[in-house]
Amino acid sequence: MKHAHANIKAVSGRQALPELAPAVSPTAMMEQAVARKPEPASPKPALPTDAGLGNIRTSVMSFSTMHMHGDLLLRYMQARKKIFIDRLKWHVPQADGMEFDQYDTPMCRWVVLHEYGEIIGGVRLLPTTSNCGVYTYMLNDAQRGILQDLPTDVLFFKAPIEAGIWEASRFFISDDVPSKRRLEVQNMLFRAMNDGAKSEGALFILGIVPYIWARWARRLDVSATPIGAKFDIEGTKSQAVLFNTQSLEH
Repeated sequence: MKHAHANIKAVSGRQALPELAPAVSPTAMMEQAVARKPEPASPKPALPTDAGLGNIRTSVMSFSTMHMHGDLLLRYMQARKKIFIDRLKWHVPQADGMEFDQYDTPMCRWVVLHEYGEIIGGVRLLPTTSNCGVYTYMLNDAQRGILQDLPTDVLFFKAPIEAGIWEASRFFISDDVPSKRRLEVQNMLFRAMNDGAKSEGALFILGIVPYIWARWARRLDVSATPIGAKFDIEGTKSQAVLFNTQSLEH
């Protein structure tokens, strides 16, 4: 994959994420965010009700629990191939009809939505404390310059390594989900991701999302703080963002 930066004005970490100032400390960031008094909740936009979520189920898998879910992990990896390799044409590893990479380790958690055996969507969670050989987690490894497809200045500040911060990646909704159900499915997957991370002790989730995320976030009433400059991956504008897991209410 090739990447290219969009033409933007240079922005400092302090400008992009004021709660980091004056010290670029993930621990201080979390403490300040948790201590901050929540703003009065605004009415959430109504999601369409005609589509319904049917019989969609959420499963959170790990290496130690995947045997409890039959072949769900296999089907999840196959669904990832359909999205990221077959449709998006990413240059990532594949074998036996499955997509995977160096971050699918015993340290990660896979959050999967499924219905009647079909994969509806999924996302991968990985603690920023992960370490497997030369690899840690995607944003940190990009900053270290060991991922050729991502820019080294993907973040405005040094990538955190904190137990309370997890990275989300490979977020997708199946192409088979009809348009009238997609918003509700997106909402369900985001909240499942948030709950999965919180259950592991995460206060924050960071990750790379398509730049159009801002429009989607407004529809779901979810806030995300940009923590990196926009850049291109295979023609798609992307950006690193930060979510506070404590701020999302069901």
